[in-house]
Amino acid sequence: MRSLLCLFTALLLTACTGIADGIRPVTGFQLDRYLGTWYEIARLDHSFERGLEQVSATYSLRDDGGVKVLNRGKQRDGSWHEAEGKAYFVGNPDEARLKVSFFGPFYGGYNVIDLDPDYQLSLVTSYNHDYLWILSRSPNPPKAKMDALVAKAKSLGFATNQLIWVKQSH
Repeated sequence: MRSLLCLFTALLLTACTGIADGIRPVTGFQLDRYLGTWYEIARLDHSFERGLEQVSATYSLRDDGGVKVLNRGKQRDGSWHEAEGKAYFVGNPDEARLKVSFFGPFYGGYNVIDLDPDYQLSLVTSYNHDYLWILSRSPNPPKAKMDALVAKAKSLGFATNQLIWVKQSH
């Protein structure tokens, strides 16, 4: 019974760091170019970000070879919420498929599925189609480029009609 429970737990944790069928992470990924601050432009709704505006994610190298993740967002009452996590590549570091944790040994998938050549815009998902983020180096990216990312996400089966467009300034 104990070994069955361990197997089930391992499968569950692996599923959370996986990637949805039909979705492929970016290859030729260069972590050093991805590091720095990204602004959240749009997302699918989830309780851990509900109500947050001016959301950003800052990525930097950790001493252990992983990536430090600092997510920050402004709550409706004007206070700031921060969450610090860590991320590691699931496989080859030239494939934009990572696992990220903000608490304990529990990891979720962080899969970059579109990235412009200049590393200015990024489309990110987790282990299924319920998670989607559009990230930009600028808080106000060009509308035409956002439209193209939304069209790509829609073609991959994401519910783009449910995207929340994040206010980046007041």
